[in-house]
Amino acid sequence: MEHILSLSYGKDSLACLGAIELMGWPLDRIVHAEVWATDTIPADLPPMVEFKARADEIIKARWGITVEHVRGPYTFEQGFYLLRGRTGIKSKFAGRIYGWPMQRGQWCLQQLKLPAIAKCARKNDNQYIGIAKDEPKRFKALSETKCSPLVEAGWTEAMCREWCEKNDLLSPIYTTSARGGCWFCHNQSVDQLRLLRRNYQEYWALMLKWDKDSPVTFHPDGHTVHDFDRRFALEDEGLIYPDEYFRWEMLESEMLNYRLF
Repeated sequence: MEHILSLSYGKDSLACLGAIELMGWPLDRIVHAEVWATDTIPADLPPMVEFKARADEIIKARWGITVEHVRGPYTFEQGFYLLRGRTGIKSKFAGRIYGWPMQRGQWCLQQLKLPAIAKCARKNDNQYIGIAKDEPKRFKALSETKCSPLVEAGWTEAMCREWCEKNDLLSPIYTTSARGGCWFCHNQSVDQLRLLRRNYQEYWALMLKWDKDSPVTFHPDGHTVHDFDRRFALEDEGLIYPDEYFRWEMLESEMLNYRLF
C-alpha cells in the first residue's frame, strides 16, 4: 500500500503537505490529474501553468517527491469531436459529435477527468485529499482509503490559505483574476469569459471554432459563444455596459438603435 496525495494545486490540497508533515504521516507519491485543451495547449491559463511548475520545484526541493502529472486518454478537443454512439435510443444527437458538454451527464468529466484520476491510485492505496475541517458537507467523500490530513490536523480553509502564503504556494486564482480550472469551461462566469476574450484571443478564437461545430449550445439556455462574443463586442463599442443589468434582448436591433440615437 502506498500513501498518495491527490493534488489539485488549490490551497487545501497544497496545505495537506503541511498537515502531513506536522503529523508525521507517510507520503510516497503526489499525483495531479491533468486536462489538456489540445495536444499542445493545456486547459489551465498561463499564470496557472507557471504556478504549477514553480510549485513542483518547491515540493521537490522540500519533500523530495516529483509530482506526477497524469492524463486521460483524450484532450478536450478530441473528446469534443468524438461521435456519440448509436444505442438504439432515439436521440437527435445520436451519430453526431459530442460538442459542448451538457449540464447533465457532462462527458468532459467522464472522459477526461475521471480516467486521469483513476490512474492516480490503486484500490488498496491510501489517498490523501484536501478537505478542510470547516467543510463538513464534503466529509461524505472520506472513507477508509480516502482521508483528509486537514480534518485530522484541525485545519480550516483560512489556515490552509495562511500556510500556503507562508510557504510561497498560494495559487494565483486567490490573488489575481486568473481562472482556476479549464479556460473553456461552460460553467465559468461571464466575467471570466470576458477576461478570456480580452487577454487570450487565440483561446477565444478556438472556442469560437468549436462553437461553430457543436450540435449543443454552450449554455443550456440556448446561447452560444458567438452570442457572448457579440455581447462583448458591443461592450467594447460602448453600446452596452458590463456593469449594468444585462438582458439578451438588449442585443436586438431595435434596442441598439435606441441606444445609438
